Amino acid sequence: MNKIVPIFFILITASCQPSVEQKGLEITNKKAIDSTVNLFVDGEHYPFLYTRLEDKDGEVLYEHAAKNNRLLSDQKIDGDTWIRVWSMSKIVTICIALDLIEDGLLNVDDPVTKYIPEFSQLQVALTADSNSLIGTNWYAEDSSRAAPCPLTYVPNDSIMTIRHLLDHKAGFYYSTTNIPCLDSTLAKENLCAAENSQDLINRLSKLPLIQHSGTDYFYGTNTTVLGLVAERAAGKSLAQLLKERVTDPMQIKGMRYDLPSGETMLPRFSGKDSLIREAKLGELDIFGQDVPDYESSHELYLGGEGMICTTNGYCDFLRMLLNNGELNGYRMLNPETIADLTSPHTLLDNPYGHNGYNLWVSSDSMRLKGQGDHNLWIGGGYEGTHFWIDTSRNFVGTIMTQLFWVYDGAFGYTKDGRIRGEIYRPWTGYAYKN
Repeated sequence: MNKIVPIFFILITASCQPSVEQKGLEITNKKAIDSTVNLFVDGEHYPFLYTRLEDKDGEVLYEHAAKNNRLLSDQKIDGDTWIRVWSMSKIVTICIALDLIEDGLLNVDDPVTKYIPEFSQLQVALTADSNSLIGTNWYAEDSSRAAPCPLTYVPNDSIMTIRHLLDHKAGFYYSTTNIPCLDSTLAKENLCAAENSQDLINRLSKLPLIQHSGTDYFYGTNTTVLGLVAERAAGKSLAQLLKERVTDPMQIKGMRYDLPSGETMLPRFSGKDSLIREAKLGELDIFGQDVPDYESSHELYLGGEGMICTTNGYCDFLRMLLNNGELNGYRMLNPETIADLTSPHTLLDNPYGHNGYNLWVSSDSMRLKGQGDHNLWIGGGYEGTHFWIDTSRNFVGTIMTQLFWVYDGAFGYTKDGRIRGEIYRPWTGYAYKN
């Protein structure tokens, strides 16, 4: 479906819109923001941080790179550096799925088994006394909440739909539930070692769900499964869909599933044992021993976790969302779809506000903490990447790094809020609050 926006349509549409003066963002405190970014790197809480803000037209409002020369002596960190964005892949895959829905190739209420019949016999894991695994804090020290192993298994009693995948209600999870027998079962399948989509589907089909589909929100590999559904609905790989529906028509260069020839990936870093160092094999263990492969020869594309991007490329994609579904004269999504994307589909008791389709929409709590404005669209990734879209001030922001753990007691946990707080402080008047 051709979604190129004719110039005359743009002009007519623009002339019909009410005249609304949009707020902008002017950085008057660059040195203060630089100092805040440097603080996390100089204190060895992060191997590097690259922060970038762009307005809706792609003009760079602010950027600053700080790196630990002990860890990254030779690597240049800038807008063209390739970054593992992990769960920041999710919103891209979701937009591809929504694009397929607009084109009539998918419906949000379609059963997942329409596209993946291999999931027709999925089981649900329960406690030994047949109670749900969700709704209990298995991380609590209370012995009554000890991990409920061994588990019992029952058939999934509801029809899993595309909507459940979008809402993280399908029942998929990562190996971070703190239920050893469940985590080890997932890790044993080592999903990232799958050779291709069919192999991944076969491995997923052996795993129990953590809940009956549609029961509640539970974060996990739901978007990865959504990517598999998109592949079968379109008859193309997710890499092809990304190229044909996102990067080529919108002229986005820095967004891929495989590393371009001649480029190298940054090391993976860990701060798990209170010292920033290169990560050991198996430390990035949400899937098992392996992590996504970015070689050009691989044929496995993880829609929820497997994308690599440059900051330039990811900011371009964010600007498409900020511009109501359009970038560089190409409309990927209709404004109504963007509104649906950011509507409260999954309401959670969370200081961010509400969750759209894997996109947090902030409440006033963030503004009151000096961390930004009301109605920011926010997301992040496993190795500390972070983005937000400010629909009031008309800009997008990113904070890029590669560190999957920040040790207890380090203020590194608060980097996103502190950096955002310094950006917004001259405007809001609020100092950052934990």
